[in-house]
Amino acid sequence: MDSSVPRIRFDADGVCSYCHFHNALDSEYQLGPATDARLERIYDRARAHGRHKPFDCVLGVSGGRDSTFLLWHLTKVAGLRCLPVYFNDGFGNPVAGENMKKATRALGLQMRTVSADWRESKDLKVACLKASIPDLNLATDLGLGNALYGVAAAEGIRTIFIGQSFRTEGIAPLEWNYLDGRYLKAVHDQFGSTPLRPWKSEDPGFHMSWQHILYYAVLRRIQVETPLYYTHYVRSEADKLLKEELDWVNTGAHYYDDLYQALLTRVLRVKFGIDRRKFNYSALIRSGQMSREEGQRRLIEPYVIEDEKVINLCIKRLGITREEFETYVAAEPKTFWDYPNLLGVIRKISPIVRVLAALQLIPLSSYMKYCRLDV
Repeated sequence: MDSSVPRIRFDADGVCSYCHFHNALDSEYQLGPATDARLERIYDRARAHGRHKPFDCVLGVSGGRDSTFLLWHLTKVAGLRCLPVYFNDGFGNPVAGENMKKATRALGLQMRTVSADWRESKDLKVACLKASIPDLNLATDLGLGNALYGVAAAEGIRTIFIGQSFRTEGIAPLEWNYLDGRYLKAVHDQFGSTPLRPWKSEDPGFHMSWQHILYYAVLRRIQVETPLYYTHYVRSEADKLLKEELDWVNTGAHYYDDLYQALLTRVLRVKFGIDRRKFNYSALIRSGQMSREEGQRRLIEPYVIEDEKVINLCIKRLGITREEFETYVAAEPKTFWDYPNLLGVIRKISPIVRVLAALQLIPLSSYMKYCRLDV
């Protein structure tokens, strides 16, 4: 991470604010007996809430490494009755799709697929391109969270697990990755053309504002947990285990369980000068899974995810021409700061957000990113 990152700060010793953020999370989730006990309490709570019900927990799956490993871990190690949920927005990687089929078959599970309304999904993606923002997958990221909440609400499940690890994925700067339902609504209001379906608790669609989060977290008491924060999770070891246990196949790059990432990565690089490998590799370096020299060497090489054929396929699926796409890429770059959003409100109520994190109703990393990262 360097000075190209917006509002990054360096202390007197040259240590950046993202390293301090990583250190705080590493301290909070320091691996060892105490953390193991905390994770077991989370699992015990999921089992207790799942008593007399078909499932103990919901897990968002994509066919990528992290979610597939967590699915295996929750089922084989923790012994939880897991309901894997896949959010289909029309851009899934076929390799990842096969991974999900093989994993659920081998583990004796049935996957629940929540498919977005194609008209809404496509329209929101084009709206984000027209809005000239880097958050081109804003709708899909929020739609996934909504799908998990919706399934949990419908099934009476109170625990949602997500396969995220700050030690292997890192911390994205706000200007590089900002998620906010008010922000998406503002982009849709200005650039969208397809009306969004009304919000329903069990079928929220693409609606996720503060009142929806409070409904799920406070009224329904659905908790979102990140078990990989508590575990010694090493990517190379996970690759070997998943291949042996589930015949898992690497999709070729991080995030590439979603084909739209090819187009997104191209736009981030060309238009915004953003290379997400910076915070991904930084996390791996901090966790001892990559050397700094290797990370620097890889950053020089073109990212394999930018496959021209896949980019053209994505443009075609969006229903726009290559010329229209290039026009959107050439437009003046903007960020979430240029549109109505909830960050100001979130920071005003940051003590409440901190309490929600302490109660494990939302991940601690969300509180730190939105309320503490650049303060």
